[in-house]
Order: sequence, then structure tokens, then C-alpha cells
Amino acid sequence: MAELTQQAGTAPATPVSRPGRLRWNAALIAGTVLLVVTGVVVTIAALTMLESAEGLSPDIAQPASAAHWLGTDDFGRDLFARALVGAQASLLMALAATAISMTAGVLIGTAIWTAPRRVREFALRIVEITVSYPELLVAVVLAAILGAGRWQLVVAVALANIPATARLAANLSGSIHQRDFVTTARLTGVPRRALISRHLLPNMAEPLLIQVAAAFSTGLVAMSALSFVGLGVQTPDYDLGRLLADALPAIYSRPIEVVGPTLLILVLSIGAMLIGDGLAAAADPRVNRTAPRTPPATTEPRQRDSADAPEPAESSAPVQVRDLVVRRADGTPLVHGVSFDIGRGEILGVVGESGSGKSLTALSLSRLLPEGLTAEASRLRVAGVDLLGRTTRRELADAVAMIYQDPGTTFNPALRMGSQLTEVLRVHRGKSAREAREIITGLLEDVHIVDPPRLLRSHPYELSGGMRQRAMIAAALAAEPSLLIADEPTTALDVTVAAGILRELERIRDETDTATLFISHDLGVVEELCDRVLVMKDGVIVEELSAEQLRSGEVTDPYTRMLLESVPRLSTTPGAGA
Repeated sequence: MAELTQQAGTAPATPVSRPGRLRWNAALIAGTVLLVVTGVVVTIAALTMLESAEGLSPDIAQPASAAHWLGTDDFGRDLFARALVGAQASLLMALAATAISMTAGVLIGTAIWTAPRRVREFALRIVEITVSYPELLVAVVLAAILGAGRWQLVVAVALANIPATARLAANLSGSIHQRDFVTTARLTGVPRRALISRHLLPNMAEPLLIQVAAAFSTGLVAMSALSFVGLGVQTPDYDLGRLLADALPAIYSRPIEVVGPTLLILVLSIGAMLIGDGLAAAADPRVNRTAPRTPPATTEPRQRDSADAPEPAESSAPVQVRDLVVRRADGTPLVHGVSFDIGRGEILGVVGESGSGKSLTALSLSRLLPEGLTAEASRLRVAGVDLLGRTTRRELADAVAMIYQDPGTTFNPALRMGSQLTEVLRVHRGKSAREAREIITGLLEDVHIVDPPRLLRSHPYELSGGMRQRAMIAAALAAEPSLLIADEPTTALDVTVAAGILRELERIRDETDTATLFISHDLGVVEELCDRVLVMKDGVIVEELSAEQLRSGEVTDPYTRMLLESVPRLSTTPGAGA
């Protein structure tokens, strides 16, 4: 991998732990051994000791002995054998309840963040309400409604555990859903099912595995408690809770009857908790440490209702923006009155301070405005696609591609680069996996990746920042977009790597007809790269300049002059530039 990095002329990436690689520790080993050994023992016992556990014999109420390790009950049944066979029933029921609750909870939690905003808000409130009730109390009510029985008990406990899992999955999905690789997947039209299975679930694996262990432990205890009070397994069937209930009348005269079920409940639950603690300790602390935030959501721009909006001028430019306004939910405008065109093969630069509206303008063109913001315009068109109306995902993916500023969050760390870079070609262009791989290999060579096959086999964390950024450019070009949006694509890179990325953007301008919107706060970069420049302040374009005017300082607006004066420049005048 180091050789590949050196061939690309970029700095090696900082090594990180591979996602999904399990780091064993004492708690994880102990818990796994405890559960596996117990599971094997009770399974063998269920096959070989069933007669001793359920068959009647004349050895009634015998004390513990070599023949009967825990003695016998009032019907001559071996208590040790009954505890092991009952443990197998409890183990299988706990596994079934855990599988049901985890599957349903994860599907609900992840689906919430791919649903429309109103559905999402309603679903989150329902989850918050249901999770406020104690799980055991909910299980008791459900068991009373469903009736006593083995599978009724499984369903009751599983349903009671779903809200906690759904809340966890929703919180995890919320933190992942706002990352660049998920935004890119939404922009390229990845279906909801694939978005969940390929992008959300793989990056939630470690916390969900911990939740599996917790759900198993709490489910086992809850089912034993319900059987103990008569709401679960009924005679002649039995599990650990039922065995404890049967032993209750003799607890003072023959307390040994409760020893077997009690010890097995402790062993199984402690084993599960040790596994949960071990998984928590093994988890990479850098994964999912970001607090959940409101994710970006696709917001369709709508036609402005103002009757005074000027009639848009006719233009043949592929990108046409007229009277763009971006508002908060309370109506406060963040961007207002922005109009511009971008011609074929032209790079239009947008500069300004942080918060000036540069990125919001770009996100309006990609229909990826953050939650709670809306866009209005009298015209918003890219390559003939009217972004004010309804557009298909394929039309949007063909029209607009984005290059993000942080190459570290652009790609899904759980997937190899090959599947991610070829996704647009396979999904929207109908290419086979082989054809898509050949095309993306050519594009990677175009952006000066020396060994594309090795890059395609790599995970994102195995690449340097410059290689990921070049790969992102190749992926953006794969769709042959009419508009390429580069949102500060060199911010996270060192100077030499950034220069290479800028040369690639120049090459794209010279060799294709792609219109490019280049967003930056660095006027030195903009004046060298862009054909025209828009200066934004407080959501308004205060000045439009040619690159030559910017280089020569022919500006009229005081804000633009202030930006120019803030750019460090070398000077040959003695004492200047100090």
C-alpha cells in the first residue's frame, strides 16, 4: 500500500483500524467461551438426558448424590437433567426473541432516516414514547394479552425489546446519514434498501453487536421472570423460569431444587454481558463518536410566488440560476436574489467568508439542502433539467456531480473502493460490473492513479487523502455530468497534493464541456483556476469579476477589496509584506 501511495505522489495515509476487525480481549473471550460451552452442554443434554429429565421413577425426593447430582423431585425426575434441558428451551427462546427484536428494531431505526421528514418526525416521537416504558412491564402486559405459552412468551419479550433497539439504530443512522458518502449515494439515486444495507448497517455493526448481547441477557431474564409468575411456559413444558416456579413450594425444605435453574440463568446472562462488555472494549473509539445531528435531506426547490420576479433572460448556458432564495423554516432568507450562468467548459468561482451562502447555493443545485431549509427561484436549470419541478434520480445524477472538501468522509469505510466507484455506472448507466470496472479504471488513470486495480481492491482507509480526492474526481466524472460542483476540494490536503487536484480540474475544463462551480475562500486559488468569479457576502452576490480583473485588483466593492488585501503575497519591496 505504501508503494501505491508513493506512486501517486501523495503522502501516506494515517493507518487506522480496519472496520469490522474484531480485537479479542479477556471479557470477550470469557463470555464467548462461557456461552458456547453452556450452549453445547445443554444441547447435548437435551438429546441424551431427556428421559431422566421427564421420565417418572421410584427415586422420589432424593438428595444430591453421585447418581443424581442435584437430587430428584417429587416425581423422581432428575433435577440436574431438568435444569439442563430447561436451559436449552430458555436459550432457544432468548435467541429467537433477540433475533426478532434486533431485526425489527434495526429495520425501523434505519428506515426512519430514509423516510420523508414528516414520517421521520412522527416515527421518532413514537419510538421515544414507547421506549419510556420499562421493557419488563411492557412484556408483562403483552404476555397477558397474548396468553401463556412458549411462543407467545417469545413474541411478548421480542416486541418489548424492539423500541430500545429502534432508538439505538435511529441514533446511529442519524449520525451516519449526514456523512458525505451517504449524501453521495442519495445524490446518485441509490435505492432505500441498498442505502440501508450497503451504507448504514455496515457502519453500525459494532454498537449493534453490543445491543445483541444486551437484548439476549435482558430477554432471558424477562422470559424466566414471566414463566416464574405464570405468564410464560406452562406445564408440562418447562424452561428455567418454570422450574423455579415449580421449586418454590419446597424452597425452605429442599432449597437445592432452585440451585440448577438459578445457576444456569446466571451463567447465560453473565456470558452475554461479558460478550457485550468485550465488544464495547474492542470497538474502535473513533467509530460513531460524532453526536447525532440532523442529517441533510433532499429539499426540492419550489417556484417563487412573487409576482414581481423579473422574467429570466434567455440563455444557452447549461447551468442557469435566476433569483435563487434559500430560507430557513421560519422564513429567514440565508441566500437571496442570486443569479448566474455557467457556460460549457467554464469554471465559475464563488468566494466569500464562511457563512456567506456559497455552499447553500451549490447544495440548491444538487437538491441536497440541509433539513429545514427550502430553495425558491424563478429559474433553476442544469443541462435542460428543470430543478424546480419533479426530476428523477437518474436525471439528477446525470446532471450534477459533487466533489466534497473532506476526502476522509467521502467514501464508505466498510466497502471497497471498486464497488463505490462503479456504483453510478452500474445503477444509472446500466453497465455490467466488468464494463463499469473498465470505465472507472480508465478514469482513474486519467487522474494519474498509477495502479487503479490495486486502488479498486482497497478500502478507503488504506489510501492517502490525495488518492481519495482523485478517486472522488474520477467517480464524479463517471456519470459524465453537465455540472461539476467542487466544494472547497483542497481544504483538507497539503499544498503539493492540492496543486495536483487543481491541475486535474483544469484538465477537465480543457478536455470536456463540463461546467464547473468551484467554491473556495482562497482567492489565490480562484484567480488562477477560474474563468469568472462571484463574490458573495451575507447571501448576496456583491460583485462579479473576470479572472483577469481579480488578478489585477480591478475591483469596485469594498468587501472584495478587503478579501484581496487579506491574501498573503510576496513582495520585493524592502520592508513590505512583513
